[in-house]
Amino acid sequence: MACMDHIPAGPSDPPHPVRFWSAVAAVLFLPAALGALVLTLMSERAGRCLTYGENCGWSLPNQLFVGALVLGVVALVVVQAAPGDRVRRWAFGVQLGMEGTALVTILSHL
Repeated sequence: MACMDHIPAGPSDPPHPVRFWSAVAAVLFLPAALGALVLTLMSERAGRCLTYGENCGWSLPNQLFVGALVLGVVALVVVQAAPGDRVRRWAFGVQLGMEGTALVTILSHL
């Protein structure tokens, strides 16, 4: 039986700052969304709905909100998995844009 030389695997792709900040933005999206929801619930319209049952027939534009969330998650996956720096930067920009769109969608119901 022939002895095969074993080449140790080198370190994989070193951590990239865009990957790190993409993960930070994804983690901080949930507290930001909860904060936006609290601001929305503190509005006069929400207060009237909770107190008097008036003007309660509103909801988020589901297609825009869900679409922004889906595209944001896809962009997060691309940032974490893409080999090219240019692709990661573009995907990070898309991720931030979609997170911002989702937050503005929540805030649009003040």
